[in-house]
Amino acid sequence: MNEEILSFIWQFQYFEKKELLTDEGQAITVHQIGQRNRTSGPDFSGARLALDQLLWVGDVEIHVNASDWHRHQHGPDHAYESVILHVVWNNDQPVARRDGTLIPTLTLNGLVRQSVITQYHQLVDSPLPIPCADQFEAVSSLEKLVMLDRVLLERLQKKADKILEIWTENLSDWEETVYQLLGQHFGFKLNEAPFARLCSLLPWRLIRQQKDRILPLEALLFGTAGLIPEHPSDDYGLSLQTEYAFLSKKYQLHTQMVPTEWKLLRLRPVGFPTIRIAQFAQYLAQSESLFTHFVNTPSLSKIQQMFHLKQSPYWVTHHQFEKTSTRPISFMGKESTNTLIINVVAPLLVAYGTTRKLPELIDRALLFLVSLPAENNRITRLWKTLDMNVGTAADSQALLEWHAQYCSQKKCLQCTVGAKLIERT
Repeated sequence: MNEEILSFIWQFQYFEKKELLTDEGQAITVHQIGQRNRTSGPDFSGARLALDQLLWVGDVEIHVNASDWHRHQHGPDHAYESVILHVVWNNDQPVARRDGTLIPTLTLNGLVRQSVITQYHQLVDSPLPIPCADQFEAVSSLEKLVMLDRVLLERLQKKADKILEIWTENLSDWEETVYQLLGQHFGFKLNEAPFARLCSLLPWRLIRQQKDRILPLEALLFGTAGLIPEHPSDDYGLSLQTEYAFLSKKYQLHTQMVPTEWKLLRLRPVGFPTIRIAQFAQYLAQSESLFTHFVNTPSLSKIQQMFHLKQSPYWVTHHQFEKTSTRPISFMGKESTNTLIINVVAPLLVAYGTTRKLPELIDRALLFLVSLPAENNRITRLWKTLDMNVGTAADSQALLEWHAQYCSQKKCLQCTVGAKLIERT
């Protein structure tokens, strides 16, 4: 037994309520269970209960053992003075307020159907990556769609919140924020961290000064990334080395990354950090304002065209410095482009739309996601085995969030499907 299942049982009133009495013998009628509180303070606030027909309004606290009240040091805490009912599984000790008056206690042990507890343990103790997989079809499509919509919005809001944190750190500078965000995601998971560091070492104000000048941009990026060979053997490498020496002195750039920060393992040539940096340089060279491009472009196809990047000729025939590829390196493809729109553009629109109270931008973000094809990965394929429709990026993003935040963490009680499975027991 734990507080999470007890809170769930109280919230949905999954216990016998006929002739319900407190342990002190008072008749209880529950008019309102209260609002679930997941932060500090009592577990449910604003409950309305009748105790021996006298109406009480206040909070409800949940514990496995009544003595947990003292173990959690609620006694001297003023926040718990408004508790009108102590709901427990085991009443092993009476609990009083600071003035000495006893808090009525309701013991649920013996009032809850065993099937509720059994179903709960079947879910949270399941070894399956989706704990309810073997019962999933028992829940209606409507309940699943409700959860799908909910987790999509949760994922977008979480990403938007992270963007707003970066924006705050950048003193409300949207251009610097978008530059850092875009750079990070040009790393495509494996090299997200080094790309983020690269952008932190090269602020947008320096990058912007090199607009339309691809060689200085590449020199700044490759030089700061620590990837230009110490003794280049071809003209391109020598040009970058010379240009970087000049620019690093001009801008007083004293910090370089080391090559070992960049990860190459299990990457195809098109995904090498050198290729991604070259493509990033092309995008930066054509952009007067990264932020305006994304916010003021309502057309998904035009944003996709912005990301159809052709790296400079050297990086068509090389995947690393001085290493010729056996076949030409392709330009940024649709899948990579769509990944950037999913992880950068859509959350940015939500973040900016939230701060400026522009719901049309949030609607546009959702429209982009339902217009893009779904991502194909281990998690989305897992959901497909349960006959979930994974047709659009909105579907795949929602299912990734569902799995990461609920299934993996065994938060079945907070999941629409898990709660429904327990309700039907």
